[in-house]
Amino acid sequence: MIAERVVLVVLLCASVFGFWWRFRRVASVIRHSRKDPNFRAGSLAARLRVFVWEVLLQGKVIRQRPLAGLTHAFVFWGFCAFALITINHIATGFGAPLLTREQGFGRVYFGFVAIFAVAVAISISYLAARRFIAHPIWLGGVSVESGVVALLIFLLMVTYLAGMYWPDTTAAGHAFWWAHTLCLLAFLPLIPHTKHLHLVLSPATVFLKRERFSDIPKLEGDEDFGLLAGKDLTWIDSLQAYSCVECGRCTEHCPAFNTGKVLNPKEIILGIRGYLNDSGPRSEEPLLAKYVSEEAAFQCTTCGGCEFQCPVGIQHLPLIVGLRRGAVNTGAWEDSYGTKFFNTLERNGNSLGMAGSERQKFIERAELPIFDGSQEYCLWLGCMGAYDPAARETITALAKILRHLGISFGVLRNEKCNGDPARRLGNDLLFTTLAEENIENIRTAAPKKILSICPHCVRTMSTDWREAGHTVEIEHHSELLARFRERLPRSDEPGARQEKIVFHDPCYLGRYRGVYDEPRSVVEKYGELVEAPRHRERSFCCGAGGGQMFLGEEKGKRINIARAEELVSTEPDTVATGCPFCASMFRDALKTVSERPPQLLDIAQIAAKGLDGQTEL
Repeated sequence: MIAERVVLVVLLCASVFGFWWRFRRVASVIRHSRKDPNFRAGSLAARLRVFVWEVLLQGKVIRQRPLAGLTHAFVFWGFCAFALITINHIATGFGAPLLTREQGFGRVYFGFVAIFAVAVAISISYLAARRFIAHPIWLGGVSVESGVVALLIFLLMVTYLAGMYWPDTTAAGHAFWWAHTLCLLAFLPLIPHTKHLHLVLSPATVFLKRERFSDIPKLEGDEDFGLLAGKDLTWIDSLQAYSCVECGRCTEHCPAFNTGKVLNPKEIILGIRGYLNDSGPRSEEPLLAKYVSEEAAFQCTTCGGCEFQCPVGIQHLPLIVGLRRGAVNTGAWEDSYGTKFFNTLERNGNSLGMAGSERQKFIERAELPIFDGSQEYCLWLGCMGAYDPAARETITALAKILRHLGISFGVLRNEKCNGDPARRLGNDLLFTTLAEENIENIRTAAPKKILSICPHCVRTMSTDWREAGHTVEIEHHSELLARFRERLPRSDEPGARQEKIVFHDPCYLGRYRGVYDEPRSVVEKYGELVEAPRHRERSFCCGAGGGQMFLGEEKGKRINIARAEELVSTEPDTVATGCPFCASMFRDALKTVSERPPQLLDIAQIAAKGLDGQTEL
């Protein structure tokens, strides 16, 4: 007995040392990474709600990928249930058990955990078969370590169940006790050496992640250009890099990866992790090149699919935009499309390169009033609404609706691009210049409410402008239309065939703003709503975001074509949008993928059609 305890002590110390030897290195990297001056604890209650939902209840993984999510949840819950059992198991080896099967609570708890042991054994078998047999492409290469860890977890469950059948006092029971112990002590040091480090770090990552979705941190001082090297990575960046579970959910939902581009958001995170392992958090070696592909970083549409899907709280977009900032703000990024676009935006003040006089001509032709402070809303035209012919039709339709509802509005006399594409491409100087000019105009006009047809404008002006010193209260037109839904008329006759309408969820309206029901409530009044294969939170990007509309998409299949094929597969009469950038991307794509393409309309145009007949419901 004494000899066994000596062996147990030696093995336990070796296991703990093996864990700590690697984990201390990871902890040191995180601890010595740059402080994040933008980090705010914010609402503790809000953080706890997210923690309970995403970590304890595993709600996010179950909702987004039910079968795989549920099996993963059982493994997680099993680990939680086994925490007390594991402590008791080691204590028993030293003759001081905390629980026994003869006690009332112990008998119940051992039986309770046995149920979880069965669930975990089944779940880990499914997950192993999925990874090594089905092997979806987004999981990446097969890892031997993952197979070993899955086997150890399975053996831990089997040996526990066997120990329930054979008491420790029997030879078989004693053998199973040691088998369980050896599996446990072998598993512990593997954790920090594999992707299973997320078992330790991800609860902290989820709890401490930045509060806002795709929250691009503010640059600090004249020497902060973005993410150039390891010295620029904050402790949050490092913590998230080491928390990656390599599940590939980000890859599965990335429009660039799914259309044959270089970008794989998982590899961005793993590249940063590899950099930290090799060079550390104080290094001045460039991040882009050896560890992260510059080409990949600039293929991102900033759709947010990766960040939304990540089950361990990794926020990819601040990292990707940070890498872009480092390249653009230092002049290292050499791209003919990008250079031409920045020059156009700086020279003309709008992303389409049109003369400012064209905006004034449209205002006069459409008879849009100038905002003078007396109207309820200031209607923000944006680049697309002011210069794009199709988006102008949306503005005209919205103006018609506002007049019908008796809502007073006006447009600004002077307006420039809000800076969204410059912001997402990493040009902070140009973004700040545009934002400050617009902020000055808005402060002079002093509107209380601003309305926009563009989700990109809404996000940038309500959130990103804080870096320029001021944000505004602004809403998307789908939110206003939904509020006044009952006052919007329909022109069709009772009993007439309803047209089928498929609504495309814009990324910056859905994942960024959480607006899904409002545009659908409008669409459902005018037709039969059908859903695309990927919709709401899982919606597939149109390909325009992140400045991609103005760059050359030269590799793989065009993203707008891929999405247009999905929309057309529902056999709709109309494709409805709530974003002028999405509409622009689909205009030609729908004609490309269908001989008889459905009509393409913004939800404001759909609602405005009802004004002709004035049949109020």
